[in-house]
Amino acid sequence: MSTSFVASGLSSRTERDFLGDKQIPLTAYWGVHTARAVENFPISGTRVSAMPDLICALAFVKKAAARANVELGTLDSKRSAAILAACDELIAGRHHDEFVVDVIQGGAGTSTNMNANEVIANLALENMGHEKGRYDILHPNDHVNASQSTNDVYPTAVRVALWSGIERLLNSMAVLRRGFEDKAAEFRDVLKIGRTQLQDAVPMTLGQEFSTYAVMIGEDEARLREARALIQEVNLGATAIGTGINAPHGYADLACQYLAEESRIPVVKSINLIEATQDTGAFVQLSGVLKRVATKLSKICNDLRLLSSGPQAGFGDIRLPPRQAGSSIMPGKVNPVIPEVMNQVAFEVIGNDMTVTMASEAGQLQLNAFEPIMGWSLFKSIEHLSQACLTLQTNCVAGIEANRELLARRVRESVTLVTALNPIIGYEKAALIGKTAMASGAPIAEVAAALGILTQAEVEALLVPDKLTQPLRPAA
Repeated sequence: MSTSFVASGLSSRTERDFLGDKQIPLTAYWGVHTARAVENFPISGTRVSAMPDLICALAFVKKAAARANVELGTLDSKRSAAILAACDELIAGRHHDEFVVDVIQGGAGTSTNMNANEVIANLALENMGHEKGRYDILHPNDHVNASQSTNDVYPTAVRVALWSGIERLLNSMAVLRRGFEDKAAEFRDVLKIGRTQLQDAVPMTLGQEFSTYAVMIGEDEARLREARALIQEVNLGATAIGTGINAPHGYADLACQYLAEESRIPVVKSINLIEATQDTGAFVQLSGVLKRVATKLSKICNDLRLLSSGPQAGFGDIRLPPRQAGSSIMPGKVNPVIPEVMNQVAFEVIGNDMTVTMASEAGQLQLNAFEPIMGWSLFKSIEHLSQACLTLQTNCVAGIEANRELLARRVRESVTLVTALNPIIGYEKAALIGKTAMASGAPIAEVAAALGILTQAEVEALLVPDKLTQPLRPAA
């Protein structure tokens, strides 16, 4: 986005910082610091406005700071009221398009913080009846950013925003988990042959297979809640490096208290603000859990694609709902596009985890300058996983059907049923029956009788498939 507005004929105002003057559009709520950031970081083409949770979180932080400052005498009540009203507008979802800096930026988030300071300052000035840019009346740094530094505002806002995103992801995962639970109940009586290493194993029910997916997701919901608990610890009040310089005594405790009230998120002040300002371990932990979620969801989708492969030359255990034409050349072909999109989201999340890992490792001394890329990576992972879970449930899992006739025939014909004979006749004799049956194509009962190991009646009494999907019960 160009910031040369005079040449384009647009009305502008002059703002200045210690680097010099800058022309800013009259209609813009952002100012000179934001304009320089737009020029400096034309990286991704994605603006901070793409992260509404972060904008709302910044507004919550600024609102908490203003409340603490007015209570401690650092800010007068008139300016504080105007700042609070401006923050409420952002929290309500207005003016998010004024957050124009790129999501990938140098400066440890300073550009995003200044973008917020300037937007809030100019909204507050209008609330007070003044024109934008009258920083002699209400200043982005002196008033909106009072008792703060980017180094405590930005990481605190990222944590608050991540909390909101995690809550949505947990809800989406719960929807998907319940979908698999419903299918597990629907398929509880559908016998099939299990597989290990893509080879036939022993019988199970399709319901048992689908119940494992529900359990896997439920386990990750618990892990995600654990990771979220680390995110609630914030360094608000640390200011530059954690010493609290330029903030009044008692500010940190008060600001964190008000942040919890305003955001309704149970944030707590870190025990050691110096440590909290430089340590991004909570981001690494969260990213690792997101990678775990992605890995397991991708595995589930691999299974769905395999189980539905065919429809004639594949596994064919289940049928996925047809969502769209699968080929521009092969009429009638339908592909497993919904599991495929989950796979791709998983690949992205795994890559994002590497980004977070390297960015955290690269921190130096009292600050990690790379929190913007960590935040952006985490926001993408959370949002994309959340949407992928919902589309997987709505557009795939809910419509899955069992190929009951095919599964029943396979169970009847399966040589793997011989495994159940191990406790009766021993592994060697059972293996002989299985090998002979495979070679001849004859049923297991006939082979066992021909070999003189068991009678057909004895084998058929033992090989009742629906009794082969659970541990042996003691004899009466």
